[in-house]
This record gives sequence, structure tokens and C-alpha cells, in this order.
Amino acid sequence: MNKSAIQKFAVWARRELIEQVSQRAYQYGVIAQGYGSPEDSVINGRVLSEHEKKQRKELIRQIQSKGYDQVMEEVAYTWFNRFIALRFMEVNNYLPTHIRVFSDGNGNFKPEIISAALSLDLPGLDRDKVIRYIDGNQEDDLYRYLLLTQCNALNEPLPLMFEKMGSYTELLLPNNILREDGIIGRMVSDIPEDDWTDQVQIIGWLYQYYISEKHDNIVNIYKGTVKKEDIPAATQLFTTDWVVRYMVDNSLGRYWIERHPQSKLCDKLEFFVMPKSGSLSYIQEDVKPQELTFFDPCMGSGHILVYAFDVMMEIYKECGFSERDAAAEIVENNLFGLDIDDRCSQLAYFAVMMKARSYDRRFLSRGIKPHVMVIQESNSINGEIYIKFVGDEKQRQIYEYLIKTFRDAKEIGTLQTVESKQYDLFLKYLDECEQTAQIDMDFAEWNSVEKPLMEQLASQADIMSRKYKAICTNPPYLNKMEGKLKSFVTSNYKEYSGDLFSVFMYRNFGYCEADGYSGFMTPFVWMFIKTYEKLREYIITSKSITSLIQMEYSAFEEATVPICSFVLQNCRSENKSLCFRLSDFKGGMEVQREKVLEAIANPDCGYFYESDQSNFSKIPGSPVAYWVGEELLSAFNNVTLYEYSISPSQNVTGNNDKYVRKHWELESSKINRKDGWIFYAKGGGYRKWWGNLDDVVDWTPASRYIYQYGDGIHASQIINQDYWYKRGITWGLITSSIPSFRIMPEGATYDKGGSTIIVDEKVFYFVLSLLNCKLYVEIARILNPTLNFQVKDVRSIPLVLKNNGNVSNLSHKCVKLSKIDWDSYETSWDFKKHPMV
Repeated sequence: MNKSAIQKFAVWARRELIEQVSQRAYQYGVIAQGYGSPEDSVINGRVLSEHEKKQRKELIRQIQSKGYDQVMEEVAYTWFNRFIALRFMEVNNYLPTHIRVFSDGNGNFKPEIISAALSLDLPGLDRDKVIRYIDGNQEDDLYRYLLLTQCNALNEPLPLMFEKMGSYTELLLPNNILREDGIIGRMVSDIPEDDWTDQVQIIGWLYQYYISEKHDNIVNIYKGTVKKEDIPAATQLFTTDWVVRYMVDNSLGRYWIERHPQSKLCDKLEFFVMPKSGSLSYIQEDVKPQELTFFDPCMGSGHILVYAFDVMMEIYKECGFSERDAAAEIVENNLFGLDIDDRCSQLAYFAVMMKARSYDRRFLSRGIKPHVMVIQESNSINGEIYIKFVGDEKQRQIYEYLIKTFRDAKEIGTLQTVESKQYDLFLKYLDECEQTAQIDMDFAEWNSVEKPLMEQLASQADIMSRKYKAICTNPPYLNKMEGKLKSFVTSNYKEYSGDLFSVFMYRNFGYCEADGYSGFMTPFVWMFIKTYEKLREYIITSKSITSLIQMEYSAFEEATVPICSFVLQNCRSENKSLCFRLSDFKGGMEVQREKVLEAIANPDCGYFYESDQSNFSKIPGSPVAYWVGEELLSAFNNVTLYEYSISPSQNVTGNNDKYVRKHWELESSKINRKDGWIFYAKGGGYRKWWGNLDDVVDWTPASRYIYQYGDGIHASQIINQDYWYKRGITWGLITSSIPSFRIMPEGATYDKGGSTIIVDEKVFYFVLSLLNCKLYVEIARILNPTLNFQVKDVRSIPLVLKNNGNVSNLSHKCVKLSKIDWDSYETSWDFKKHPMV
């Protein structure tokens, strides 16, 4: 698959489509600055038809409700979805007419539907109108009409992808769609046709790249918290195909294999992980294929669901089902998915339907609806009009429960906990209400607006109230929450609220049956840093890490965070965790894939580990340090550096431009330890033992007062006076390689970039030596293998105080040599002359 071509097209297509639909809106007198009157019937000298007037009114209502920019974005996205859906269907010959809409049989941008217009058997086609377009040589208008008619015809087999047209969306279909350099022409020419052939994942990649610019703008670190309407774009990341396979193989696949010893499924699952012994622990439980439920609560464009479909197909065939019968069973009984993003959910629905169609050529005519949908919210239901039509007290309670539960559901999504109720009976009751109600204006409003929404709420409540055998998802990564989402997460998941992904890790156990499996792809920080310590403790003590892949720090190109993928079991198991440590293998996700397959084929490769997760609790902070051996684990039975050190917070001037200088910028007389300027450790590059002291900070009483009490403009702070001028050990908080530790001499102080601890003088040089040795680097990777070396991680190092005298003497000599080296540079305060002079 040519991902670079897909990316280039999708990024350009979003800009182009937004511009094109905006131009169409301008033709009808609608711009960002205003739109005149909704009742206008003459625009730019042209008289609008009644149909156009109705569409324009609806467009203006949408803009009044959502804003101009959001409406243009939504319409552009809608047409993008339809174009890529039609392209996928025509290339794979899934269109009911078997007539191509965008190309000819040779893959050229030459719509076959135009040449076949007179013989086209398409529902809703007005043949007289076609003839008029042909006779008038109006090819653009003919194609526009045929395209709209084709989309409407697909409403019956694919209602969630091709909503019934005639609305403002149709009004804003871009002009000049037959241009070779237009959206459709470039889609056909820029993306190789082979990339569309039976590869539903292309839908996900197109979606990922389509929103990439918006995603980057929203998550910019200087933008603050993410608003409700931007959460989907900020959190959607397409999951790499082999990671999807790993998660599904070891959750859904594993659940089935453990209960069917005779199954040959494991031979067909490329990323299924076996213990080094080559044998599994089997479970005596009779599970039928129809009972093997699978849920993705953050389904995105449906990539995970699509592969789960393939695995389910293998299971059904193993049990004697035909592909045609299995496809229907899978859609009706096995696959479930939800998401808060409307357009993305359309693509997921479409992807699942296309996967079913690939196994059953008549599937689209069978009327089977997948349990794949977008989450809707009840915020628009403000009145009590339903009381007039919902008379049954029990059903009214469900009605009111759904309204209450799904307030702000577009923000909260599947994090909400939903009670199990008889939602199927509730849906039947709503239909009965429709048939028996007295028809009036209230009924028309309820029946056309509120009742369909309540049906949606009941359907999503049914999905969210179930338990599933297996769950797999790539949850949203978001720590800048606001509004109702922040309030909900803080109230319900306080201990796990460091990031939205960690909340989902905890929440998904509630969706999972006992002994079931949850597969994830997330940032790997949850394995190590303090923010997620409560989550680790919960998992280690009451759940099981079945398998895990820790990827190389920058392997996942689509995100700026280090990634891992793992499968958790919803119970405590005696089985060992099967873990892959890919930290040393650079080169992106393809290299990671190759290394995982190599380890599966050769468990003795050296980076595949079997670990007892109870050992994790033996290390301070309970990091998921699966690779640590018994000897190093036993070291943590000793006291830690906490016993011999103090961390007196840090200084923050609030305005370094004003209060911090290089020492050579000041007269030497001003640099002293009392009421002047003192040396200021701020981290710096890699340097052990001594050095990196170029900066000085204003330590006059007036400035210290500002650091302590603030100036009303900048955030600032100062360490306790008891620790002023004391000697310490300092290092750079952030590094791109291994850390380096050096002395902060007496008379100096430090800021947050130059993290510092005050160490007991009896072990000062011993500790400095220990921190600078290779052993500490290994321990640091256990405690926190990120680029940040926190004070907590340094002070958690175990101390085995042997040969303190000899080690301290050697350490002292290293400091002395390092200081001589540092002082040979002109930037050193103690520089006398260059050693070569």
C-alpha cells in the first residue's frame, strides 16, 4: 500500500473540499460573515427553485446551530466519505449496478456511469432528465445528477453511509467534479487501484491522513485543553495493521483456543504468542461461535473490527459454517463497536459491511444491520413532549433513564456505565406508540425527531450494558481535558485519570466478562511513571498481563509518544506474562513487526521474556519491568537512596530572561554567596562528575522575595532556606540518551531543569559513583525508561553499601579530574589558562 500517496491525497483533499463546499455556499449567498435572510429566493440575480430554497434554509439553520466553519468541515467530510466509499465499491465490483461511478475498466478517470446512463438500472433515476442533459450536451450536470442518484440508491443497502439526500449536503456538492485535477480525478489517478482491492484498511488510512492537519493543530502543546467538538480529531490514531492482528489474535483468538484444544486456529494466527514451553493451559468450557462477543469501544474507522471479522470467519468455518452463513452470524451476533465521531463511525460501519460483502455477494440485500454505530447524546431533548405518547410507567422510566444517562455523551462516550435493562422491549414499545398515537403537531415533532434519537440511545445503551468475551481498542490519548469530560473523569475515575487512555484501560474491565481479554495499544508510560502507579497496582494485584510488546521509543510514526501493545485478562492468573522488549530495534513499525515474528518463531531470541508479574510489586512504584532478573530484583530488598537524601523541591524564578545570566555577563564582584548572584545548575548536556555551571541567578534579597511570594505576573518559588548553598548531586531532567550526574558545589543552587538532591555526606561520593555507573542506567530503565529522569526515580535506587571507602576515593578522583578538564575551558569560572599554552 502506497501510504505516502494516500497521505498526500487525503491532506490535500480536506483543504480542497472545504474550499469547494464554501464556494458552493457562496453561490447561495452564504458566507462566514453572514447569509442574508433564510427566506431569500433570489441570490446573485438567480431565482432559486423551491427545492433549493428549502435546502438553503436548512443550511442556514445548521450554521446558526453549529457555526459556519464547523458546517463547512462536516459537509466536506461527508462528501469525502462518500467518494472513498464509492471508489472502494467500484474497484471491488460491490456496486449493485456493477457500473463504475468514477473510472472505466482500465482504472482511468472516465466515469463508466456516464456512457451507460441511458441503460442504467438505478432506483430513482429519471430517464427523461437524463435524456435532457444528454441532448443539451450538459455532461457536468448529467454526471452530478447520476452521482447524487447513485448515492441515494445506496441508502437502502447502506443507510448509515449513504443517508437519504435532498438536504443542504446535496446543495454543497462541489462544482466541476469532472475536472481531472479535482477531488475525484486525483483520487483515481493518485492512489493506485491495487490499494483499493479488498483492503478495507485503506479507509482507515484515508481517514487518519484526512484529519492529520486538524489533529496537529488541536494537540499543539500551546493550545491548552481540547474542546468538545475537537475531541475526535485530537484523539483519533489509526492502528498499525500488525498491532491490530497481535491484539485480536491474543484476545479473541486466545479465548477461543483455550476452550477448544482441538482447534487449529492458532496455526492461522500469525501473531499468536505461545509460552516458551509450546503449550497452553486449556479451560473446560463449551463456547459456541455465536457466543464469542467482541467489542471495540473506541472503534475509529473500524480497522480492529474488520480483522476480528476475519478471525471470527475462521472460527465459524472450523465449526462447519459456510462463508455466507458465517458472515450473517458475525454481523448479527459477534461484532460490536461505538465511537463519538459521526463521520469516522460511518467509515467503520461501511468497513464492516464491505467485509461481510467480501464473503457473501448478496449480503447488502439481506437487510442485516451491524452493531456498529456512533454515540449520540440526549442534550437536545429538553421538553416533556414524550409523556403524551409514552404512557407505560415502566417504559417511561427507561425513556427518562436514557435521557439522563446520555447527557453530554459526545464528550463522555463509552466511559459511561449503563445499566442493563430490556432495551429490546423498549424499542418494540416505541413502535407501538407510533402506531397508536393520535396524529397532531406534537406527534409529528416527536415521531420525526425525538423517537429516532431515543431508538439510537436505546441501541447504544444495549451495547454499553453488555459484557464481552474480548475487547480490543486503541483508546484516545488525551490529558488536556475540559468541561463535562474532565468533570466526569475526575468524579468517576480519579485514581486513573492521568490520561484518557488510562481511564479506558480501567473502564474496559467493566465491559469484559470474567476470564475475558482486553487488548490495547497505548503510550507505554503507564508501565513506569508515578502518574499511573494506582493503575499498575490494580492490574498487578487483581488482573493479569497476558502478553505485552514494548516498542522502540520512536517507532510509531503516527504519534509523538512511545507506544506499547498488550493484552490483559480480567482475572488473576498464575500464567506468566509473555513480553517482547523491542527497545533496541530502531527503524519504525515495520522493523518492530519483523522482530515480533522472529521472537514468536524463536522464543530464545534474547528479547522475549516470561515474567511473573508479582515481581513487579517488589520494585518501588511497581513498574512493569518484565525483563529484570532475580539478582537485580533482590537488590531492591535493600534500603534506597530515599534513606540518605533529601529533595528540597526546586527554584523557579518565573522570569529567567530577567533573573538568570551567564557568569561572564556580570562583574566578578557581583557573584558571591551572599546577597548577590550565585551559580545556578540548569542541567545541560552530558557531563559526569563536575561542570555544566555557566549560569548564575540573581540571589539578592529583593529577587528572592519575588521567587518566594511571586510578582503577580509569573509563577515562581524558592527552596527552603535550610538548603540554600548546600552541596548536592545534580543532573539534567530531560536527556535524549543516558543520564549524567555531577556535583552542584556549595554556594550554588538549581532550577527544575537541573534536578538536584542533597545527599548524606557519609555516602555522598559513593552515591555519585553509583549514579554514574552502567548499573544505574539499567536501574533507571526499570524505574522510568522515558526521556525524563525524575527525582523520584533517582531516589528509588537501591543502595548496597559495600566498599564505601574505596568507591568514594575513586569517585573523588573522578571529580577532581573532571574539574581540571572543566576548568581548561574559558567558560569555566576557575579558568586560568589553556592547558596547551
